[in-house]
Amino acid sequence: MTITRFAPSPTGTLHIGNVRTALHNFLFARRHGGRFMLRIDDTDLARSKEEYVEGIRADLAWLGLNPDGEVRQSARFDLYDREFERLKAAGRVYACYETPEELDLRRKILAGRGLPPVYERPPEGAPIPKDRQAHYRFKLDHTAPIGWYDLVRGEQKFDPKLLSDPVIRRGDGSWLYLLPSVIDDIDMAVTHVVRGEDHVTNTATQVQMFQALGAPVPVFAHEALLTGAEGKLSKRIGSMGMTEFRKAGIEPIAIAALLAKLGTSDPIEPVTSLAPLIESIDFRHFGRAPARFDDTELAALNARILHMTDYGAVAARLPTGMGAEAWHAVRGNITTLADVAEWWTVISGDIAPVVAEEDRAFIVQAAAAAETLDWGDDPWHALTAALKASTDRKGKALFLPLRRALTGHDHGPEMAALLPLIGKGRALARLGR
Repeated sequence: MTITRFAPSPTGTLHIGNVRTALHNFLFARRHGGRFMLRIDDTDLARSKEEYVEGIRADLAWLGLNPDGEVRQSARFDLYDREFERLKAAGRVYACYETPEELDLRRKILAGRGLPPVYERPPEGAPIPKDRQAHYRFKLDHTAPIGWYDLVRGEQKFDPKLLSDPVIRRGDGSWLYLLPSVIDDIDMAVTHVVRGEDHVTNTATQVQMFQALGAPVPVFAHEALLTGAEGKLSKRIGSMGMTEFRKAGIEPIAIAALLAKLGTSDPIEPVTSLAPLIESIDFRHFGRAPARFDDTELAALNARILHMTDYGAVAARLPTGMGAEAWHAVRGNITTLADVAEWWTVISGDIAPVVAEEDRAFIVQAAAAAETLDWGDDPWHALTAALKASTDRKGKALFLPLRRALTGHDHGPEMAALLPLIGKGRALARLGR
């Protein structure tokens, strides 16, 4: 079974880059009839907060990315300890005692010699400094190159001699990201790891961790990172949480529709459910170039999606009393669902008609003509036909004054659909006013 996972740290809210990763993991799992798991990476007990855990769950639910299960790293320390001791006994973990200052000095010396800043292992039998706590590194095997086939990047090769043995545990016993993540992926039977390309070097070291623990290596897909509209990684993107999108009136399906295709060779198209996104996800269509996120493109896509959304999907969120006929009349003229309230007021409420001085006599004629119409059929075309015949007005000179007087707006939904909803009583009152 295909199993993917999304592994956020609860040290803040989800931003648009996090959501993109979660979405691709969810779509891929669903595409292959598998499971999508949520792993809360809360090993940093000082910075992790329960309110962020709740926020992560709420955001995923709002987006429709419901996980099939959840684990928390803070509940798995015993498992990490057991596997750590197993690696230590096998000689794949060793203690180190350097201070950050000593490590920094080493890197500077290597750079001055024109050498890569690779960690130099201490010689066998080196004396243990007094009054220092040990931190631990995973010992990379230098005998063979590290390689895997990446679903996005293709064949990947790394020379382990050019990689530093990664620190996996701090002196205070707390865990860094690399080893617990591998242990979790093994325990959860994760088959595919989908994440950003900033993890490629991490993957090279983690491949050997999987092998050292005697576990199959998952399939990896490292997708290009998001950039802002200005062409560089935008701090604003990293701070754009789902709360901001909700406040802006962005529909969750619009976010999914954009992020599912951003950075791929597939066109970005409006959809009203996740089903077509699940059906079409294919990492072979993902490009290597950074994916450009533009919130103006998102807003435009949001409007297009609303324009094709059926009444039943939004009925519970519409103003009281607004039915399917009114929704279908106005949906083509909104950019967010909040815009509906204004048009519902035009249909059913009290508005201030707009009549230019030079159009007053014309509107008086319109009121008289409207009084005699058969409102059960097509009052708009009947009204405009009668006025065209009696006033010789046509085009904008005919239609715009009527629209202004009846709706208070220069533009909007088709009047043929709107006028029957406004009704004879309100229409006559507005024209007579």
